[in-house]
Amino acid sequence: MNVRKMVTVVEEIRAEGGRPVSPPATVAVVAAVIENPWAGQGFVEDLAPGIEANASDIGALLAPAVLEALGAPAEAYGKAAVVGLGKAAVVGLDGEIEHGSALIHTLKFGDHFRKAANAGTLLPAVEKRGPAGVVFDIPLKHITDATIRSHHQSVEVRVADAPHPDEIIVGLAAAAQGRPQQRLAALSTEQ
Repeated sequence: MNVRKMVTVVEEIRAEGGRPVSPPATVAVVAAVIENPWAGQGFVEDLAPGIEANASDIGALLAPAVLEALGAPAEAYGKAAVVGLGKAAVVGLDGEIEHGSALIHTLKFGDHFRKAANAGTLLPAVEKRGPAGVVFDIPLKHITDATIRSHHQSVEVRVADAPHPDEIIVGLAAAAQGRPQQRLAALSTEQ
């Protein structure tokens, strides 16, 4: 796994809806900009060797880093992969959405975060292809019960100079709480 850079963003929401949020609602994101192990190879039928060589390492790198940045136990979490666009239409795309999916939709990646956060639900995810500086939203859900509406939220992320055409941004997000000022009824009230 070749990591070009790491980006950490911590957001503290201190007011929402004209009312204070106390303690502040905290969301952290840690993203690694890595070399796409399949870039420039054309269509790769078997992604397994690249998954084996990279997915666990990137999960092991990001999981403790995002929880450390959050500075509190995680109540909600999510993941993302953003694949770089090719340099020119003539050359074509250097990466596929499937490349990002291959790295983040495996237990080799996600179990690092689930174990570190004492979580039991599937990690919500987003995959996207885009140029350097593309904005992407990481969805978050409760770590043990995906039906808890208060924790359905997202965090917007942007890495100014990534992904390059031969890179993938892999990111994890964690929130110490649900949405600030949430007041939706429990899902059970509609069933």
